[in-house]
Amino acid sequence: MITQSVKMAVTSILSNKLRSLLTMLGIIIGVMSLVVLVSLVNGATGSITDSINALGNNLLNVSISDDHDRPLKLSELSSFTEDDLFESIAPAAASTATATGAYAEESAHLTGTTAAYLDIQGLELESGRFLMKPDLDNHSNVAVINADLATEVLGRTDVVGENVRFNGKRFLIIGVLKEKNTSSNNASDSTLRAYIPYTSLIRLSEDVSLNVTSFCISAAGDDMDAAERQLENILLERFGQDEDAFSIFNQSSVAEAMDSVTGTLSLLLGGIAGISLLVGGIGIMNIMLVSVTERTREIGIRKAIGAGRGTIMLQFLIEALIISLFGCFLGIAFSWIVIETVNIIGSTDYSLSSGIVLLSIAFSVGIGVLFGLYPANRAAKKNPIEALRYN
Repeated sequence: MITQSVKMAVTSILSNKLRSLLTMLGIIIGVMSLVVLVSLVNGATGSITDSINALGNNLLNVSISDDHDRPLKLSELSSFTEDDLFESIAPAAASTATATGAYAEESAHLTGTTAAYLDIQGLELESGRFLMKPDLDNHSNVAVINADLATEVLGRTDVVGENVRFNGKRFLIIGVLKEKNTSSNNASDSTLRAYIPYTSLIRLSEDVSLNVTSFCISAAGDDMDAAERQLENILLERFGQDEDAFSIFNQSSVAEAMDSVTGTLSLLLGGIAGISLLVGGIGIMNIMLVSVTERTREIGIRKAIGAGRGTIMLQFLIEALIISLFGCFLGIAFSWIVIETVNIIGSTDYSLSSGIVLLSIAFSVGIGVLFGLYPANRAAKKNPIEALRYN
């Protein structure tokens, strides 16, 4: 009986191709909205999450605004890592300078720091080495630069052993970072950046002194909340319990906030797409009511030769379900085409989310049943005598 009902439903749909296609259009648009939007959000979320994780989720950044006449000295930083909750610490003094090379002259962002900064920030070297303790002790004019600075100022990236001038002072380039490490601390990827010994930056910039006002520290374990609380307690004790004297930025909180934001965004977009599907379902119910009216005499004949109410109801319910599923599969196919087009044009790597595809199929089945139930029931309730008299 079901097989026969399916055949009759397909025949009815194909006999009115244009009307059936227009009926499916609402479902097609709804499924495309759901699949494309959520897949793009998931893809963007994965990319952003990878970028955040590359900066390290065990990182705490501290900025001191008021030292209460108890400034934090460079020599005191190592005392923080005596606590088992912390692994490494490095100052992060920032300044700007004019970088002059053989190729061009540009403004560059300088970071005065120590050897531990490389591991704390998760930077990777393309060539050369990073800063070492003797560089700091000897106030050496050496620099590790990013790929952007090397390209913009020196014309190429293989520049280890060459010189660059910052505000007129000559620095020996001892290392070049990999291109993906061209930014940190939320700086733009296009920032021209150089890392020099903290003690060398003191001599280069009047704004930097042995009093550390900014540093980064990595936690030894996964409990970032405990590490943050311990660091806060240490700083509160030093600065007279003044919570406004410093600020602590927990890198892991960025990932958590991003998960929350993207999760909410996915639900919002999914809800909008769900409304589109509901509108498509109303279209199915409307066209099925028209179909019931057009086929009133057919219903009367089938009832007259013994078809029961359940048989009639099943026939029209299956027809509504097939329309909804056809629209769903077309919507998924068009969604794949759209995503592949976006990948080609934008050189990205988005993909169809299998979970969203399954959800759209399940939702389409529900829409077909929900909005096909009333027309099917109306068809099944028709009086066979009155139906046979209908012209």
